[in-house]
Amino acid sequence: MKGNDIAVTVKDLERRFGDFVAVNRVSFDVRRGEIFGFLGPNGAGKSTLIRMLTGLLAPSGGSGTVAGLDIRRESERIKASIGYMSKKFSLYEDLTVEENIDFYSGIYCLPPAKKQARKEWGIEMAGLREHRRARTGVLASGWKQRLALGGAILHEPPILFLDEPTSGVDPMSRRRFWDLIYELSGRGITVFVTTHYMDEAEYCDRIGLIYRGELIALGTPGQLKHDLMAETVLEVLCEQPQEAM
Repeated sequence: MKGNDIAVTVKDLERRFGDFVAVNRVSFDVRRGEIFGFLGPNGAGKSTLIRMLTGLLAPSGGSGTVAGLDIRRESERIKASIGYMSKKFSLYEDLTVEENIDFYSGIYCLPPAKKQARKEWGIEMAGLREHRRARTGVLASGWKQRLALGGAILHEPPILFLDEPTSGVDPMSRRRFWDLIYELSGRGITVFVTTHYMDEAEYCDRIGLIYRGELIALGTPGQLKHDLMAETVLEVLCEQPQEAM
């Protein structure tokens, strides 16, 4: 894989909190335009890792780059170059839909000539044209989810980080949200998403399985199902008593 085909790369990335190791020497690459999923239970280290990649948390060890920028030395440039949606949606619930979009426009310093067009795009994408003046706090979770996504990509970043974006929303909203992810990936945007839903792993081009801070498997959903199934069958066979010769 050529260097210019890589959107995210990490080598032996580590994060410690005192004696507790939250992320333990993790290494992987993410290709440009890929939907890359990080799958693991709550507390596995997914959010800690994504916070290091988005420049919100300094690593304790190892190295990495995001969009060619060093996660140790260029964290502020990374923040300006990516889209990031946290699992709490990062919305101000006392503001209206329009006011939240305006806030993101200011955060990302959108030029005046572009601001209105992107604002209308974000509201339309979220399906909130009829609710643009509604207070965000009264919206259903699925609408909040799409509004947060619109804010995260208002500045058209090449890489989008989604930290458990479907947590707490209904199955129909989850499916619609993944349709939006596919659409973004089709435009060449790299999508890095963390989840603890097994079915969502099927939607990714590749997935990494993380458990207790360690990357325990990496590959396409098909590869992992085949490999892990083979390992399970082998373990079962090895546990069976052997017939006497």
